[in-house]
Amino acid sequence: MKIIHTSDIHLNSKMESSLTQDKAKQRKQELLFTFNRLVEYAKENNVNAILIAGDLFDTESINKQTAEYVYSLIENNSNITFLYLCGNHEKRSFLNYIKQVPENLVTFDNSWQSYNLGENVVVSGISITKENCKLLYPELKLNKDNFNIVMMHGQTSKYFSEDNFEIVNLTELKNKNINYLALGHIHSYQEGKLDDNAKYCYCGCLEGRGFDECGKKGFVELEINNNKLTTTFVPFAKREVLEIEVDISGLIKLKDIDDKILNAIKDISKDNLIKIKLVGYIDENTDLNIDFIQNNLNETYYFVKFENNTKLKIDIEKYKNDVSLKGEFIRCVLNGNLSEEEKEAVLMFGLKALNGEVDL
Repeated sequence: MKIIHTSDIHLNSKMESSLTQDKAKQRKQELLFTFNRLVEYAKENNVNAILIAGDLFDTESINKQTAEYVYSLIENNSNITFLYLCGNHEKRSFLNYIKQVPENLVTFDNSWQSYNLGENVVVSGISITKENCKLLYPELKLNKDNFNIVMMHGQTSKYFSEDNFEIVNLTELKNKNINYLALGHIHSYQEGKLDDNAKYCYCGCLEGRGFDECGKKGFVELEINNNKLTTTFVPFAKREVLEIEVDISGLIKLKDIDDKILNAIKDISKDNLIKIKLVGYIDENTDLNIDFIQNNLNETYYFVKFENNTKLKIDIEKYKNDVSLKGEFIRCVLNGNLSEEEKEAVLMFGLKALNGEVDL
């Protein structure tokens, strides 16, 4: 039997924190198209079931057209069983937008429910709430003769938390006859040992939506033969979100800085989203025109963003007795009562102004 474990797709996400309005709209559509591709993959590879471990949608406010599109995808693929668990973002609102629950869509509520996929493979799931969080572990009863998959959505912990009820308590789930714990909530692929007979797994999200979701994104494919489990992480995102660090210490000319950046990203697909983090120590005369470099790159790459973490290196001895406006400015700032970060920011801006690089 083949099963796909996915979660945190976040359909209808606004995507506007880093992207332009046009790019945000395009990426919003790509989230839906990637989910569509996932269903096509399942169809082409004879996958029996798709586990959606929460946050299929980004908010409780759902676009009706998107909800109907998802409904059609499920309904038109009747050979695949979809098992759907609500996450902390959606609160069952998806089901309120569809005409009726398709026969091949299994939903999990606030109490433990189980569904037999056949071949002794049973999927059990529950939505964690403030009301059930203390009682849900004693109430989980699984037949040891089955291959048991458990679906939950939340942050793993070895302890219960009164402050955060959306906790998946791994300690309480040990020795419960679980074979695979399919989790949602964390947006990167992670897995670990639950007990001697089981592992827990976060499949991560299908697409990175911002620069806090860098790296490979995809789903986990399970293959179960005679109660033996094999799992494979399948990278599946249309675009990868990446952070690249470039040290420009010692570089003065804009051309040299531009060349080093281009060399750092030359092997990266131009379809990806890239944040370039500039680091190192720069001279007061360094020609660092980030807007110029970024505009050029955005003509070739899908999306490029810069984060300037460089430090300004000033030879204090050089300006100790320098009789000039620049020397006086540097001495005033360095001898002032500002923090080191504030001094650096003032020096960077002031020196650019003195060089005519800032419109005052």
